[in-house]
Amino acid sequence: MSRAGAIVLVGFMGAGKSTAAQRIGGERDLSVTDVDRLIEARGGASIAELFARDGEPAFRTLEEEVVCELLAGARQGQIVSLSGGAVTSERVRAALAEHLVVWLDVDPALAWRRAADSDRPLARDRASFDERHAERQPLYAALADAVAPANARMNVGCLHDAIERLRDAPPGTRLLWALSATAQYPVWIGRGVLRCGLWPSPAAGRPAGRRFAVTDQQVAPLWLDALGELDGVVVVAGGEPSKTIAEAERIWRELARGGMTRADHLVALGGGVVGDLAGFAAATYQRGVPVVQVPTTLVAQVDSAYGGKTGVDIPEGKNYVGAYHQPAAVLVDPATLETLPAEELGAGYAEVIKTALIAGGTLWERIVADRPIDDGVIFDCARTKLGIVAADERDEGRRQVLNLGHTVAHALETVTSYRRYRHGEAVGLGLLAALSLSGQDDLRGTVGELLSAHGLPTHADGVDPQAVAAATARDKKRLGASVPFVLVDAPGEVRHGVEVSAGQLQAALAELCS
Repeated sequence: MSRAGAIVLVGFMGAGKSTAAQRIGGERDLSVTDVDRLIEARGGASIAELFARDGEPAFRTLEEEVVCELLAGARQGQIVSLSGGAVTSERVRAALAEHLVVWLDVDPALAWRRAADSDRPLARDRASFDERHAERQPLYAALADAVAPANARMNVGCLHDAIERLRDAPPGTRLLWALSATAQYPVWIGRGVLRCGLWPSPAAGRPAGRRFAVTDQQVAPLWLDALGELDGVVVVAGGEPSKTIAEAERIWRELARGGMTRADHLVALGGGVVGDLAGFAAATYQRGVPVVQVPTTLVAQVDSAYGGKTGVDIPEGKNYVGAYHQPAAVLVDPATLETLPAEELGAGYAEVIKTALIAGGTLWERIVADRPIDDGVIFDCARTKLGIVAADERDEGRRQVLNLGHTVAHALETVTSYRRYRHGEAVGLGLLAALSLSGQDDLRGTVGELLSAHGLPTHADGVDPQAVAAATARDKKRLGASVPFVLVDAPGEVRHGVEVSAGQLQAALAELCS
């Protein structure tokens, strides 16, 4: 059912809601309402003066009255910038159900820099500011139909157009707006999104182009028809052995024979292997064509479909040949997981644990409680990764934390010729090694129990630890003579670029391979 309400921007102070609303209104010729200005007009004073004169409880009563009146009459074609604390009202939260709610997610440090020198009455003490930010995050998250970073570089016109497409999307569909140094794109997550036409719109002045696809033998009979009419399909064998230069060349040649041009786009329908391989083919065919990632495995839906890393393997190492190539869009339909074998779901669970260890907070709490992996967990994992990529697209700093567990995981895959372990299984083992290196014995025990409960291995039985150590030394992340590791101080507190001694690594691998 189409939603006819307004687009309402919510978020903490300093998120830039008023500025973004004005920019959207200007670019799309829409009516814009700033709730703060309405409150000031109703109260006859500035926000700071109202707080000083009447106190916060009275201000919240006035705020609730103004906001609920506005939302009762707001309709499609209006952009509303909501005051930061309005969502603390239960009445306001109920009224927002009729509208499209867009959360501009701002980091507390950035919010403080923007707000500290203003006259905002709640931006005078950093500790209480951060505490209030943490308290409101779950409220914004629960309300949001769409989440976008609070970044001045955001293409608000394209964001608006993507939000508008949510009106006719399947119920429960949510939007993440991905932003990095070189690209911006929509990520739609919802059951049924593959069949509802949420494909990238053509660029201004260009034709819609044609659609080609790469998929694998397992996924094709299950989900290929959901892509609609295609102008060419390349089907590869499933599994890591397909990630080769030879397969990439076969895709290039099939696309060339089909007459694909840079006005067309390629769809990667499948798991992480298909996403990496098709993404690499798209990055290099005619020096780059658009790729739409359509992940059908848990590993891909929570991790590999986002961020633009593509590549193939060579015998010397995993993902040794590749390119950064951001997708034009990502369509995540959790219904595809219903056709996934249990062992593949289990393998994806390791990437969920990895992301939760990095994120900490409520995501880690859900995972450590071993609650079912639902659409909300997939959404939060994707949001965590996109937030990191937004700050560091090319692994020059913060993005390296996403390699948690992967250095040992890739070494295990290499020494077993990519045939013994699924990628997620290897990542689970790599997480255990990383926690050993971190000196986190209790946390290692907790993660080991979670892995075991989901059918994942917790020991690399029969694997030579010396061979694994040698393979880590050839890891593509090596800088000079050393390979940096990612270590964990606590859930949500993860360090990258850490050097470990040969003895420490040998001890961790001996424990893992015993």
